[in-house]
Amino acid sequence: MRADENDLLTRVGPGTKMGSLMRQYWLPALKSDELVAGGDPVRLRLLGESFLAFRSPDGSVGIVDHLCAHRCASLFYGRNEEGGIRCVYHGWKFATDGQCVAMPSEPPETDYKERVKIAAAAVEERYGIVWAYIGPDNPPPPFSHFDFDLVPQEDISASFMMRECNWLQALEGDIDTCHVGFLHLGGVQAQRFEKGSVDYYRQLPENLAPKYEAIEAPYGTTYVASRHAGPENLYHRIGHFAFPFWTMVPSDPLDTVRIKGWVPIDDMHVMLVQISGYDRSADPADKDGKKIAGTAIETPLLPNGTGWYERFRIANNRGNDHLIDRKVQRESSYSGIQGIAIQDQAITESMGFIVDRTKEHLGTSDRMIMLTRRRLMRAALALAEQDVPPPGAKDVDVFRFTRAGPIVLPKETDWLEEYNRHRSEWSGGEAQPIERMARRTVESKADA
Repeated sequence: MRADENDLLTRVGPGTKMGSLMRQYWLPALKSDELVAGGDPVRLRLLGESFLAFRSPDGSVGIVDHLCAHRCASLFYGRNEEGGIRCVYHGWKFATDGQCVAMPSEPPETDYKERVKIAAAAVEERYGIVWAYIGPDNPPPPFSHFDFDLVPQEDISASFMMRECNWLQALEGDIDTCHVGFLHLGGVQAQRFEKGSVDYYRQLPENLAPKYEAIEAPYGTTYVASRHAGPENLYHRIGHFAFPFWTMVPSDPLDTVRIKGWVPIDDMHVMLVQISGYDRSADPADKDGKKIAGTAIETPLLPNGTGWYERFRIANNRGNDHLIDRKVQRESSYSGIQGIAIQDQAITESMGFIVDRTKEHLGTSDRMIMLTRRRLMRAALALAEQDVPPPGAKDVDVFRFTRAGPIVLPKETDWLEEYNRHRSEWSGGEAQPIERMARRTVESKADA
């Protein structure tokens, strides 16, 4: 990869190509319970921009530029009042939509509040999350709900966790299924699992280097890692990337509704947002429904502070080497780091804040990562050069009925055909099948 390609993929601030792509979508910004009606405002960074989030006494949420439009004092020190937030410097007040509604330091004859407005995001609250749209469209684009409208709201949970690295290297760790047998389970032999289980097959020595296929899909990219599961079958792990920063990993049953968002705080920090639930309609015989899979990121967190980077920080962090235990590493654990989430975080943070991809040497296990990078670059360039909306920015239905998981099939069965059969069942025949696309021809810089 060239350095300019790496910059294209990783830089998300205002005016950057990838930042412009990200701004086409709704962004999960905060947990709803971070904001209390009439309570303290919260400093918030999104895509390299600094905002202030607050919930007015009436319950409405505002996400606005953190600087007052008068003399640029920070509204973090402001008063959360009925109808908006008031700057304590000269009393100017701004509603949740950014409109100045009071200018008490000016006499009535020179009051011009109706002409003053600070930047403000469009806001939605769903699934226990406050979502923000900071892009150019007015009205905002449709909301991407994946399949969470099929899940009882009480069965949905959300977790947040910050990483101190660029969004893309964090995301790539989630679509790199090969590392599971090493980083997470390298100290575990197949015999530790029930013979014939998917965990057993994954840890067999001959299966640590599976066969991969990665394909483009309307929502992004899809991969499968295939391993031998006895003489007649193959064990497939199916996962996805969905624009602009969502991943679905095959750690839960295939009918589980679960996504992870790698939301760029700025170029060097990312917020992992995990939303989990279960579609009870997927198994009508299960009258009680199933427990939520992977509902929370069970990792010790530090108390939230008031700084720009003081929300949802892990306790086992880069400052203490993620509490790696070398004795445990030598004797029992492959990594010496406790907890899957912390293992992932330690490795992606160890690459630096923005990894220099010009130094990489990639292999067949990186097919999904390579295809996803190309898909992102093409989409960012198509938007910048031809004003072509990226996938799913306008047609949010492309995200429906997309789920990850493991599946064991006879060797002669095409995994994609079987996956499409499941999608058809989930959707009642509504979902369009995912197809293997022919190799693209280079027609423009966006296709290169």
